[in-house]
Amino acid sequence: MADTKREIERKYESDDSGLPDLTGVAGVDAVVDKGVAHLDATYYDTADERLAAASITLRRRTGGADAGWHLKFPVAPNVRDEIRAPLSDTLPPVLAGLIRSRVRDAEVLPVVRLRSDRDVSDLVDATGRVLAEVSVDAVHAERLTGAGGTAQWTELEVELADDGDPAFLDKVDKRLRKAGVRPSRSASKLARALTETAPRKKRGKGRPATPPPVTAGDHVLAYVREQRDTIVALDPAVRRDVYDALHRMRVATRRMRSAFRSYAKVLDRAVTDPVGEELKWLAGELGVGRDSEVLAERLTASLDGLPRTLVTGPVHGRLRRWATDRRGGSRRRLTGVLDSARYLALLDTLDALVDEPPLLKAAGGKPEKVIAKAVRKDFRRLAETVEAALALDPGTERDLALHEARKKAKRARYSAEAAVGALGDRASALVKSMKSVQTLLGDHQDSVMARRTLRELSAVAHAAGESAFTYGVLYGREEQRAAAAEGALPVAWRGITEATDI
Repeated sequence: MADTKREIERKYESDDSGLPDLTGVAGVDAVVDKGVAHLDATYYDTADERLAAASITLRRRTGGADAGWHLKFPVAPNVRDEIRAPLSDTLPPVLAGLIRSRVRDAEVLPVVRLRSDRDVSDLVDATGRVLAEVSVDAVHAERLTGAGGTAQWTELEVELADDGDPAFLDKVDKRLRKAGVRPSRSASKLARALTETAPRKKRGKGRPATPPPVTAGDHVLAYVREQRDTIVALDPAVRRDVYDALHRMRVATRRMRSAFRSYAKVLDRAVTDPVGEELKWLAGELGVGRDSEVLAERLTASLDGLPRTLVTGPVHGRLRRWATDRRGGSRRRLTGVLDSARYLALLDTLDALVDEPPLLKAAGGKPEKVIAKAVRKDFRRLAETVEAALALDPGTERDLALHEARKKAKRARYSAEAAVGALGDRASALVKSMKSVQTLLGDHQDSVMARRTLRELSAVAHAAGESAFTYGVLYGREEQRAAAAEGALPVAWRGITEATDI
């Protein structure tokens, strides 16, 4: 079992080794000495330090109040999520899963050992409530791989108390700076240790910066690379069931697959088509949970909006059971997918594609010409589909045509997103327009799926001897929402076609 803690902290360095007087900080009534803790932590990574490159920290630590395994993911500057697991001799499986998208089949090895004498104090208010923990750490670092060496330093760390106001750290920061304390140049102890214990010939050498895009191929590859990075980075969040992570990861797979098709003149489809099929498979697996999640949220909100007099029978309970059953099964299946050899092979394939892209002749062309042509082509396809759908009478055939238009709107939006760096405001305006039409078409399709689910739930409820009245009310409201979306589409589409300039 693993627990997660949101860690909000700031690190400092000073020429002095002591703690400046912090009783003058607004809100601080006292500085309570908590004694000295002796910490011994071994940090793990692959031989080529893939976790460190992603600012991810994995350690096994003894000593202190939170001895055990700790895995830290960056959330924002000075903010990390720390996932903790009990102390054991080997890496806990739950943590191994959370780093799998980064390490793949590479061995995770001890890379650095940090031993720290931590002098801890609490900053408390007049009621005795802890506002923050302040520690002065005397650190000894030892590299455990290669011909690395050792390093020593003293640093000061201020960690906000759980549920504390982050603005309090600004007050502490102001006082520390007045006392001559400087913000640390390193984001973490591990980052500093890796730098200062590295063999001298490797010190100061980082990854070369990616040059700005120039050619059409540069722009398309930048977009593809961004989606690859997003998929890999979101993997742990999806496993942890972080809000919206599943949706964002699925969108990244769709964006990349769409880019392969839209920019077929730039990237060779003989190479990208098989990759696209694997991305389609992954998006489908991610969609099992996401589609159920969206439907459950929509139906729950609709049900909560009904007057009590229109709710008959155990509708809330049946809807909750339906959502729980779908979600539970999909979560177990999804974890299996992310642990599968097929998925890990796909990640390796994406790395190879980005590192050695299958560029065609047009990739070297001017982006204003090559990319604009691809965007225009996607928009024309969307226009044909929307106009054909609007010409149909309301019903199943029109529903299917509007769903197809929704998919083409996504493709047009994604190709425009990839074009923003090359075409600027024109592409940005098209992205905004495609979002608006996609929202209309998406609400219509969600209504189609909601009505299908309501029919199924109604049949189950009827078979169990329950009233199906409320399901009928919800069904009628979904019909109205679909009709409203269909009614708004012609006007919205006309405005988009008149304003589009690509």
